[in-house]
Amino acid sequence: MRTLYQFHGGVHPPTNKAQSARAPIVPAPLPSKLVIPFHQHVGNMAKPLVKAGDRVLKGQLIGMPEDGVSSAVHASTSGTIASIGMEVVAHASGLPDLCATLIPDGKDEWAMHEGMDYRSAADADVRFALRLAGVVGLGGAVYPSDMKLRTGRHKIKSLVLNGAECEPYITCDDRLMRERAAEIIRGAEILRFALDAEEVLVGIEDNKPEAIAAMRQAAAASSDKIEVVAVPTIYPGGGAKQLIRVLTGIEIAAGVRSTEKGVQCFNVATALGIYRAIQFGEPLLSRIVTVTGNVRNAQNFEVLIGTPVNELVALADPLPDTNHYIMGGPMMGIPLPSAQVSVVKATNCIIAASDKLFPPAPPPMPCIRCTRCADACPADLQPQDLYWFAKAKEFGKAQEYHLFDCIECGACSYVCPSHIPLVQYYRFAKSEIWARESEKNAADKARERHEYREYRIEREKQEKADKLAAKEKAAQLAREQAAKPAQSASVPATTDASSEDAVQQKIQAAINHAKQQAASVKPKNIEQLTPRQQAEIAEIEARRAHIRELAQSHVDHPHVDHPKEAP
Repeated sequence: MRTLYQFHGGVHPPTNKAQSARAPIVPAPLPSKLVIPFHQHVGNMAKPLVKAGDRVLKGQLIGMPEDGVSSAVHASTSGTIASIGMEVVAHASGLPDLCATLIPDGKDEWAMHEGMDYRSAADADVRFALRLAGVVGLGGAVYPSDMKLRTGRHKIKSLVLNGAECEPYITCDDRLMRERAAEIIRGAEILRFALDAEEVLVGIEDNKPEAIAAMRQAAAASSDKIEVVAVPTIYPGGGAKQLIRVLTGIEIAAGVRSTEKGVQCFNVATALGIYRAIQFGEPLLSRIVTVTGNVRNAQNFEVLIGTPVNELVALADPLPDTNHYIMGGPMMGIPLPSAQVSVVKATNCIIAASDKLFPPAPPPMPCIRCTRCADACPADLQPQDLYWFAKAKEFGKAQEYHLFDCIECGACSYVCPSHIPLVQYYRFAKSEIWARESEKNAADKARERHEYREYRIEREKQEKADKLAAKEKAAQLAREQAAKPAQSASVPATTDASSEDAVQQKIQAAINHAKQQAASVKPKNIEQLTPRQQAEIAEIEARRAHIRELAQSHVDHPHVDHPKEAP
């Protein structure tokens, strides 16, 4: 027998599970349309790969993962993309998000897909296959499963499969473990191999005896070391940190990853999705959804991602006084902004609600300091102090009292005799802190950009000044170089006599060369000259002879002044 541990607090609300757990899972029929959001996971939104008018096949990739933390989105069936645009989605904010509207053609024609041998494949290939298959955590967190297989340098000792399903009304995991235990165990084997875990622990609350029996039978047929453990039924025992504490005794503090403690946790539905993706290459196109509450036929349906909620709930025959819907359980679920929103990967339950089923909360009264909230808190916090700090907007003090350790399970609000909506105050405080941190980060980045701009301007000014100084220096050097020949030309005629002789020799050589050229040249066309022309030629020749005599006398007597020739 495995030793079980306890976590602090917890409550026992009415389970209301029998209504939907009796009947087996039923495939939901094709809806009239599928509205598939591109952002159904933690991280960055998938990038659309299709446009209006495109025909797509079942399982075709229509949204590519973007950057680090992201996951793929696929066409849930074959048909035509009617539009790509903003639609209201299943989110507490009620804000629209980018979606693809797909009109099914009724053929349900598959795109090409094939599995892989995970035992011979590289770890990176297995993670990439899960990323492109769009497999995310189906327990509610919708964190990309490929990222949870990146444990870095941490050695994983225990792989925990979460089948506790502690929240009231929800029975999708219960029915899944009863009917598809063998596939869940195959997914656990893939995860154990990918993580190189020493053991696999499957935690199931003891109010699900049929699921425990089915999982133990499937685990017995596995060659891996897989142990199915019945854990006490208490809310929120299905929280990852709480279940890890119960099964292993390890306490996971806020800000610490479970992998740092040698533990990793996956939901049982996620394990089945991983098995289908690796074994058959099937992307995550559908999930089991519990439809319960104010309906005549509460049941679990296998629903295509993108199915409108109103068409799904109609299968369970809602009662006339139904006035709103809740996605998830009554403790942590969110009211849907409209019945026309679509089923997403995080949709594990749809509760048809009415004022009779969930009466409006009475007006809150002053806190009486009864400490019931502190006794029920599974994170061992001081909820009443956090309430006062949040109400007074003393967010720094709230952080000092470990506000972000709160998992927002609602146990404190459930036991509060003053009907104070404590969780709403904590969510408000968290959102304000995140908003202020975001503003601070934006201001820091703006300041950094401004400082860098100032630095860049000063740097450019300095570079221009350096270039101007270098240019002026070059000009000064040029002026100094130009001044040197002028100085040498102004030196008195007391230079070395040998240099003057060399100059005179060059002049004489030039004169002799000119004489030789003149002697060798014979005038042309002088046979029929007139006496006047002959006289002019003789005069010219006489002048040339006189000039040569003057030049020769200058060469022979260079320091004697000669009279200038009359013009």
